[in-house]
Amino acid sequence: MWLQIRLYLLMGVMFAIVFGIVTGIARYAGITNSYFYLVFAVGMMVLQYMIGPKIVEWTMQIKYVTEKEEPKLHKMIAELAKKAGIPKPRIAVSSWNVPNAFAFGRSIRDGRVCATRGIIDILSEKELRAVLGHEISHIKNRDVTIITLLSVVPMLCWFAAQSFLWSRNRENQGSAVAIGVGALVLYFITNLLVLYGSRIREYYADKGSVELGNDPHELASALYKLVYGSAKASKEELKHVEGCRAFFANDPARAELDIKELKAIDADMSGTIDRHELSAIRGKNVKLGRGQKVMELFTTHPNMLKRIKHLSSLQAE
Repeated sequence: MWLQIRLYLLMGVMFAIVFGIVTGIARYAGITNSYFYLVFAVGMMVLQYMIGPKIVEWTMQIKYVTEKEEPKLHKMIAELAKKAGIPKPRIAVSSWNVPNAFAFGRSIRDGRVCATRGIIDILSEKELRAVLGHEISHIKNRDVTIITLLSVVPMLCWFAAQSFLWSRNRENQGSAVAIGVGALVLYFITNLLVLYGSRIREYYADKGSVELGNDPHELASALYKLVYGSAKASKEELKHVEGCRAFFANDPARAELDIKELKAIDADMSGTIDRHELSAIRGKNVKLGRGQKVMELFTTHPNMLKRIKHLSSLQAE
């Protein structure tokens, strides 16, 4: 419930900022009809919304696969989609070895789930199913649409900052610079808010995977293996997937830091997190250092220890 309240508050704040920016620009420009700026913002949102899937396909070098080519993936995703009450998404595989999976698409009916070759090779069937359940939940929760809507706000702030900081209107140059600087500050603030929204959606997707019948410790174990696999990936591979890491089940860029934290949970050093190891963290307080807290502000995914702690709270006694 608290996650849902935070998300609604976040969306309210973001759209209040949009209203303030549009009103301020309109008054400065002497435009009584502020719909021009709203139309511009909506236009940018629609453009991003429409071309987004193509950009992901090109960046990740994905190939849509048939049931004959990947029967296991098709079976798992079909079963999970049925449980979630959504149409079966299109299924794709990326040739990249960085182990991960992600969901994308324009809507629930246009949902797509992609697994990299790396994740198929390293996860057990139950772990893979738990990760796919996480991605199906992203589609069910309309996360792509929500984050697209939220990301329009910093885009609008950036446009306003550029327009007013480089304004040629000398009569009101002081006011223009003030508005431009204010918009630039709002650009950084709203970017942080979008990242915060993204982190909330990850918690929702983890919970959604459990609601689809996956054991929390299987998802925790899968995340542990994804972190370990990402930590072993080459810098070239990590650099290539940089632009899409917001879609991933975990953030590959944080892998080396995450692996140090997660090793403490793996008591028997088996390379997995079993039911007992996940239960053990439930009663412990997860305290982040100041540096970790600051670092989390600039990431699309929650701190991994906090995320595993959240999964432990979803595990049945």
